[in-house]
Amino acid sequence: MHLAVVVELRTTTGGGPPDAEVPSDGQPTPIPLLEPREGIPPVVADAEALARVVAAFAAGTGPVAVDAERASGYRYGQRAYLVQLRREGAGSALIDPVGCPDLSALGEALSGTEWILHAATQDLPCLRDIGMVPTSLFDTELAGRLAGFPRVGLGAMVESVLGYALEKGHSAVDWSTRPLPEPWLRYAALDVELLVDLRDALEKELDRQGKLEWARQEFDAIASAPPAPPRKDPWRRTSGMHKVRRRRQMAVVRELWESRDRIAQRRDVSPGKVLGDAAIVEAALALPSNVHALSALPGYGQRMGRRQLDQWMAAVDRAKALPESELPQPGASPAGPPPPRSWADKDPAAAARLSAARAAVSALAEQLNLPQENLITPDTVRRLCWEPPQRLGPDTVAQALADHGARPWQIEQVTPALVTALAATA
Repeated sequence: MHLAVVVELRTTTGGGPPDAEVPSDGQPTPIPLLEPREGIPPVVADAEALARVVAAFAAGTGPVAVDAERASGYRYGQRAYLVQLRREGAGSALIDPVGCPDLSALGEALSGTEWILHAATQDLPCLRDIGMVPTSLFDTELAGRLAGFPRVGLGAMVESVLGYALEKGHSAVDWSTRPLPEPWLRYAALDVELLVDLRDALEKELDRQGKLEWARQEFDAIASAPPAPPRKDPWRRTSGMHKVRRRRQMAVVRELWESRDRIAQRRDVSPGKVLGDAAIVEAALALPSNVHALSALPGYGQRMGRRQLDQWMAAVDRAKALPESELPQPGASPAGPPPPRSWADKDPAAAARLSAARAAVSALAEQLNLPQENLITPDTVRRLCWEPPQRLGPDTVAQALADHGARPWQIEQVTPALVTALAATA
């Protein structure tokens, strides 16, 4: 479905999209590359400069655009290595969290201010770690999903809504690099250059579609969500773990994973750069008897030194020496229903309910022009279909959805369709 968006940008100095023009040759005017309005701001890396930024942003007006850059794939963990902000009256700021590891004063100065982020759930954990927690927010990526945009990346949104092209090519660089090259800083500054304009345009579009209250409920849920608890047995999430069936092999995965994690943390590098998941699984499946056998496995070849091989072999030997009582148990089934692929055998009636419910949600999502997973999470639908209310009706289905964490707008939209679908298979 084609989405027509009519944008009325607020007046900004040097901002706003160009008027669309079609030259006499019939070729469309190239989309202009966005330029920083005030140039690239200096990187703030000391307490004195940070205090000036805090004062400037506290005195600013309106919402604040916020972004963060991490060094995923290069460094251990998900810490922020650059924070970008922009606010009316304060301009743009680039802050180095390595030089300024505590930004709680900035977070407090912006308390009560709406934060604008793109894909907020990606940046909020690392921002929280340095003392920045929003009380309210507007997520432009999520807003684009709810409004039915087919492409919701920041560059695609800025281009389709505001008529500007963002520079590309630096999203996956190592942001822990110091000093940061000027092209990277330019890219980072532009990420917040038009976020306020994009927010205003998307708010108007959501309002036009009657979805603004839906978005507000989603944003409130993100802002009020507690930090995610630490994962239990994170080694079980090793890629390829499904191939590992025996408990002794699981012990090898656990020992190698934990050894790798300690080394990666000590060296502050991504665990994948220390030892790949595929190599861990290979060793677990083969249970090599010595270093020579280990070195013949994929992932432990020519470029790995004897010292490294010895440390991985020691981990394998520790796992092989464990008594049966200390071997890991098979992964406990997650809370909730089993995987849907097993429903037809375990509970054919539940499988029929799920099929009907999925079809109903899919049709409704298409009608409302938004992704199914944003209309209602697949997990919520599965839980409802596995254990439906004993007395089927709008009130009981709505309560079940609420108990599973659905927002009021979602409950209002999907309850009639789900009641009909469940009743048809009763």
